Amino acid sequence: MDSKQDLELQITILRSHWVQLYRPIREDEVSRLIAKISKLSVDSKPVNLSEAMMCLTSTIICRVGFGKRYEDEGTERSRFHEMLNEAQALFVEFFISDYFPFMNWVDRISGLLKRVEKNFKEFDTFYQKLIDEHLDPNRSKLEQEDIIDVLLQIWKDREFAVDLTIDHIKAVLMNVFVAGTDTSAASVIWVMTFLMKNPRCLKKAQEEVRSLMGKKDFVNEDDTQALTYLKAVIKETFRLQAIVPLLVPRETMRKSNISGYEIPAKTLVYVNAWAIGRDPEAWENPEEFYPERFIGSSIDYKGLDFELIPFGAGRRGCLGIHMGVVTVELALANLLYKFDWEMPTGMNKEDLDFDVIPGPPGLPLIGHLHMGVSTLELALANLLYKFDWEMPAGMNKEDFDVIPDG
Repeated sequence: MDSKQDLELQITILRSHWVQLYRPIREDEVSRLIAKISKLSVDSKPVNLSEAMMCLTSTIICRVGFGKRYEDEGTERSRFHEMLNEAQALFVEFFISDYFPFMNWVDRISGLLKRVEKNFKEFDTFYQKLIDEHLDPNRSKLEQEDIIDVLLQIWKDREFAVDLTIDHIKAVLMNVFVAGTDTSAASVIWVMTFLMKNPRCLKKAQEEVRSLMGKKDFVNEDDTQALTYLKAVIKETFRLQAIVPLLVPRETMRKSNISGYEIPAKTLVYVNAWAIGRDPEAWENPEEFYPERFIGSSIDYKGLDFELIPFGAGRRGCLGIHMGVVTVELALANLLYKFDWEMPTGMNKEDLDFDVIPGPPGLPLIGHLHMGVSTLELALANLLYKFDWEMPAGMNKEDFDVIPDG
């Protein structure tokens, strides 16, 4: 299966029709989250929102993808989260072979490649077990088909011009699961952090949702459509803090020329979405968190407005954008509706430092935020944004000697 068929397959399972079918799952899991936080708030216990959001998003993805919940304590839950945490840690590691392929021996010596191979085998076994369970004719059918059901039906019906294999199904599951869990959780955490840093915006967002909801017990997905200011807050967060600052790298298929720069075929290209969101030529007061800039504006993050592309653009834009955003909106609306948030004792908003790399999941919200981005990516984004680069005197680009891989 080539990249085109892979893209068509993922579009099939992530189109808005299927996303809407999974609405009851999202609302049920957010309701469970709110109930847990409510119990903690009764005893005035601090809430580890980073951990709570990772649990929420991973559970939603598991129910949508596999028809299972891995929330209860036990060996299966522990193994599942260990695999997930390791995969996410590997995604933000610096592999020198990504930039200098002829130096892949460094990644082998460092142990990174061994970790990748081990994690791959664990996930392969995990997915195979799930697929076997779904293929079991004696399996109890759920009320709602999950993504594995959909993929297996496509596999059985041979809907694509090329043969869809079980390995293709595993690859799609990996894309949906690992990418969807971390990015949605990180988005909620960043929005809450910006709101804690900007009490005026926090108050305004809470007033909006509370005035619209009246005395309803729960904000559902229909209700979120009317939350204009909250949507503006989310857009402003995506503008200032793209979850993946340099997006997913792409390889050029042919030689191209962009603004006078010649880009050879098979060049790895990064798009600095982080810098685009802070470009003073596109945004007034770009470093200021000001959600009102989006009120009455047609600019959106769906890839049609190139000054705001946190999910990429074109055919290779993020296919899970709709699933991710509805989850983020639903979770935020209920968090703001149900609770009054404040900084931990001894801390204030000035203690929030947006220039440091967030810590791993499990740390308190105010202490270190978890974001799916490596130190290298954030450093590159800043270097490309802050400076104009040129060759030293007496040198030109032809003086670079790059040794090809193999």
